[in-house]
Amino acid sequence: MTVERFGDPSGMAMTDAPVPAPGPGELVIGTEAIGVGGVDAVIRRGTISGYGITTGLILGSEVAGTVTAVGTDVDESWVGRRAWAFTGLGGGYAEQALAQVDDVVALPEELSSIDSVALGTSAPVAHFALAHAHFAPGESVLVRGAAGSIGVATVELAAQGGASAVAVTTSSAERGARLRELGATHVLDRSGDGDPDAPASFDVIVDIVGGPDTAEFVDRLAPNGRMVLVGAVAGFPPADFGGRLLSAFQQSRSVATFSLDSVPIPARDAVRADQFGAAARGELHAVVHDVLPLAQAAEAHQQMDDGTVFGRIVLVP
Repeated sequence: MTVERFGDPSGMAMTDAPVPAPGPGELVIGTEAIGVGGVDAVIRRGTISGYGITTGLILGSEVAGTVTAVGTDVDESWVGRRAWAFTGLGGGYAEQALAQVDDVVALPEELSSIDSVALGTSAPVAHFALAHAHFAPGESVLVRGAAGSIGVATVELAAQGGASAVAVTTSSAERGARLRELGATHVLDRSGDGDPDAPASFDVIVDIVGGPDTAEFVDRLAPNGRMVLVGAVAGFPPADFGGRLLSAFQQSRSVATFSLDSVPIPARDAVRADQFGAAARGELHAVVHDVLPLAQAAEAHQQMDDGTVFGRIVLVP
C-alpha cells in the first residue's frame, strides 16, 4: 500500500512490488499483522513531506510475522522464527517487509502477532516518555489524547507506576469508561475540562496531540511540572507556545519532546521484550480497535482521520 498523493486516504493505492532482498544486517518478515500508527497518517497527509518523504512510499513502520530470509552476517536461526519488527518510516504495509536485525524482537509463543503490533511501538514510547518526564510514584499525570495506542499504554503504565491521579482527555464518555478500566481516575474533554474533582494542575503531562491548543495545557502544569510531547496528530504547536513558560517563570515548568529514536537500541529492545512478556502474562493489555485486510488500509486511515479509533487498527495481508 503506497502513498500516490499526499492528503486524504483516497491518495493511497495498492501496488505490486518485488519481494525485498535482505542486505547485510537485514532480514525479511512475512507479515501476519501490520500496525496502523499515527505517524503513518502524518506521513500520508504530507505533514512532513519536507523531510525528504516522497510519493510512492510504502507506508507502515510496525509489523509482526515469520522471518523468511536473512542477509549476510545475520544469524540464520532467525529464519522461521516469529518476530516483531520496526521497518522505519515505511515499508510495513506489505506482504513481505524488510527490517534491520537490530530493530527486530522475537515474540513469545503466547503473544499473537496482532497484539504485538498494538504494543510494539506504543508501549515503549509510553514507558520512555514517562521516564523522560522523570515521573515518580505519587505524582499526578495527564495524558492528552489518551484514546490512541500510545495514550492507552501511557495510562496503564502510569497507573501501574503508582500515580496519585491519572487524568485523560478524550472525546466521549464511552472512551473515558474504557480508559478507567485501564487505570484512569479522571476523564476530561478535549479542552481539559469536564471533571470538577480532577487536579487543577499536573506534575506530568504526556501530550500526543500537539496542535494549536498546546499552550493551554502548558498552563496546566504544576510548579516543577514537566510536559513531554510525543506526537503531533493535530499538527505542530504554535511557534510562540513557549511564551507560556516564560510568563510563569517562577513555576519552573518545562516542556520537552521525546522520540524513541533517541533511546539506545539495547535499552529499547530490552523494554520491548519485557513488555511483550508482560502482555503474554496478561499484565499489559493490547487494545485493538479493528482488524482489516491490507487492501482496506485507506478505510483504516479514514477512521483515524474521523477520530473514531480507540487503541490501534491492525492490517492483515
